[in-house]
Formats: sequence, structure tokens, C-alpha cells
Amino acid sequence: MNTQTFRVLGMTCVHCVDFVSAELERLPGITSVEVDLPAGSVTLTSTHHLTATQIRSAVEEAGYDLPAPTD
Repeated sequence: MNTQTFRVLGMTCVHCVDFVSAELERLPGITSVEVDLPAGSVTLTSTHHLTATQIRSAVEEAGYDLPAPTD
């Protein structure tokens, strides 16, 4: 199993959590989506590694933003 955590911008309520969760659950291999609304983050567990591009696309489809990573 692979676990990844991402920050999601713009989530403010339970409906936001539902929209983001629904889109992320459609990604291949996802076994768990846990959204921490106060922290503005989402933790994904999947059977294989998902790219930031895949995650970003799903989050944007739900109407929210995934900030660019800072290195």
C-alpha cells in the first residue's frame, strides 16, 4: 500500500469534503481517502503510487486547488 498526503486549497465545509473525496475515489487503485478539513489536507491510500498530476486533476475536477510543491 502507498500513502500520500496533499494540501488542498479552498475546502470550507462538509460538502467540499464530499466533492473532493468523490473525485479522488475514482482514481485507479485508491483504497482510502481521508480528508482533514481543519488542516486542509487529504491523505490517500492506494495500491500503487499516484502522480501529483493525477491527484491535481481530480482535485481540480472537484473545483479546488492543489498547491504546487515547494522544493
